[in-house]
Amino acid sequence: MFKPRNFGPSENTPLLPLQPSNGGSSTNNYENPSDFEPLDASQSLTKKTRSYSKWSPMEEGVTLAWSDLTVHARTKIKGKLIYKRIINSVTGALKSGSLAAIMGASGAGKSTLMAALGYRQTGEMQVDGDIVINGRPIGSYMKHLSGYMPQEDLFVGSLTVLEHMNIMAHLKLDRLISSQEKSLKIKTILNQLGLRRCANTCIGARGHKGLSGGEKKRLAFATELLNDPPILFCDEPTTGLDSYSAQKIVSIMSRMSTNGKTILCTIHQPSSAIFGMFTQLILVADGRIAYMGRRATAIEFFEDLGYVCPSSYSPADFFIKTLSTTVGHENNSRMTVKKICDHYTVSDYAKEVDVVVQYEFHMGRAEQPRAFEMRQNFKSPFWLHTLYWLTYRAFKDSIRNPSVQTLRILQRMGIALIVGLSFYSTNFFTQKGIQAVQGAIFMFVCENTFNPMYSVLAEFPENIPLFVREFRSGLYHPATYYVSRILALLPGFLIEPLLFASIAYWIAGLRSTSYAFLMTTLITVLTTNVSCACGIMFSCAFESVPIAMAYLVPFDYLLMVTSGLFVKRGTIPVIIGWSRYLSWMMYSTESISIIQWQSIRNISCDIQDDDSLPCLSDGTSVLDQYAFSEDNLACDIWNMFFLLIGFHLLGYVFLWWKTKRA
Repeated sequence: MFKPRNFGPSENTPLLPLQPSNGGSSTNNYENPSDFEPLDASQSLTKKTRSYSKWSPMEEGVTLAWSDLTVHARTKIKGKLIYKRIINSVTGALKSGSLAAIMGASGAGKSTLMAALGYRQTGEMQVDGDIVINGRPIGSYMKHLSGYMPQEDLFVGSLTVLEHMNIMAHLKLDRLISSQEKSLKIKTILNQLGLRRCANTCIGARGHKGLSGGEKKRLAFATELLNDPPILFCDEPTTGLDSYSAQKIVSIMSRMSTNGKTILCTIHQPSSAIFGMFTQLILVADGRIAYMGRRATAIEFFEDLGYVCPSSYSPADFFIKTLSTTVGHENNSRMTVKKICDHYTVSDYAKEVDVVVQYEFHMGRAEQPRAFEMRQNFKSPFWLHTLYWLTYRAFKDSIRNPSVQTLRILQRMGIALIVGLSFYSTNFFTQKGIQAVQGAIFMFVCENTFNPMYSVLAEFPENIPLFVREFRSGLYHPATYYVSRILALLPGFLIEPLLFASIAYWIAGLRSTSYAFLMTTLITVLTTNVSCACGIMFSCAFESVPIAMAYLVPFDYLLMVTSGLFVKRGTIPVIIGWSRYLSWMMYSTESISIIQWQSIRNISCDIQDDDSLPCLSDGTSVLDQYAFSEDNLACDIWNMFFLLIGFHLLGYVFLWWKTKRA
């Protein structure tokens, strides 16, 4: 068995001291250095807690290696599906304790390479080649083994920093860890990252001021540190940070790497101080590796090719400029990149990397597979526990969003008052009263169909990016997320129709019996919930609200036409007649009409009424006029229940399908 040559953090250079960023002062307008505390994970975990979260037998860290890795991205050009190659047959390795930076020009493939190595590739990416970690092929277990900090900062903006961390701790950590230990861990991480003073600050969303961009970036980093992963992937971790905060983030990563963690970052135009903290450097150009090895020897590699970094240049800027495409000199730039990548392939630097790669793959083959457990004695949170915290988060977001809660309730109350006054003191026993009653029923059905349906269209498209990210991290199942969203919305689905019915029913003067009121209210609530289920189904089925509305509006017209008030069901053309079975507006209209008209007798036919209109003398005649039947009451209510379940099942299927494509 051969031993790899020295490649990795054993040749670390000393960390550069933090330099003041504002002319000698150690503070700036954004942060106070006292907000940051030394990184010592042992502060946040008791001995008992550490035993639960122990990564065995990776106490010495993990080594990531990849061979002949190629990544294609699926795209459409002129309607034709093609695969564009982003990463072209690259080989590399990162040993335990490495703090590595992936650098390159925009579009070079940095984020794509890191996503493939972290097993976070999207459904549009096709990955070929071999990737192993400690000799074992990577797989879905990477969701638990690694932390992944993406470039975009996605949060539930209505939560505070402390609420977010508390919820994520309950979703990520071992269920045997006590709440006190979780709180201690959260407090320690917030102290370490300078977020202590904004712990009770709202993260910020929907036009409300919250955390700064830098604070959000550090909060994303704090979230990934909760479960103390042995390997961490960070996509542009310093973007949006001031120089001091950026240095603190990277210095924390540096101390973590010296304790055995493997950290891989993509980074864009780092300062000299930040660049000096990285131990390993991976330069990517046109999907190929232009250099991989120790940061300190990168300058020598380029000098051997005749590319000398001026003394006034930052090495990071020099590397990116050399590997970038210059406008007007595209061919020369491509030739330069090809020359550098070809030279690296046959250089001693590439051979050092190959030795590590061969060793890792050899160990994996020799032990078949190399024995290690993912998380010794780790106990995943129970399904109900996860459901509770997801529902809690969604409910918090709902009640703090006035457009979803307060304004909608006030709007429904106002509309209920208008509807009630428009049909004030309806008289059931005249021919004109028949029209008024049916008009009031139509308003009950329409108001509790269209308003709720369109109000939830944005529910899932707005939250899909965060859901996909957390799903890829293995935090929960799509079914758990879907149920939590429905449970969080359920109070509104009940309160709004109850308020509407309670106000409009009595003002309009509909039947004053307790049975009629309670049954009408039940059907109104059921109508609202079926409408919301339909809206959620369309919300899950399409990528954006405008697209969902484009398909939903024609469907709404079908519902209204088949409701039974405009066209008799028996006269609807066969080509659209089938749609009446999906029309809960028809079921709702018929069932409320039955409740209002059953047992009504002696409707007068006044001589002042138009003789050309038929005289309907009782409730049965009224129902016959609309092709309604009293025998259908129970069937209508059950059909609405079936539609409610069916729409939610379809909504979940569409959500699940999105996770497969994501």
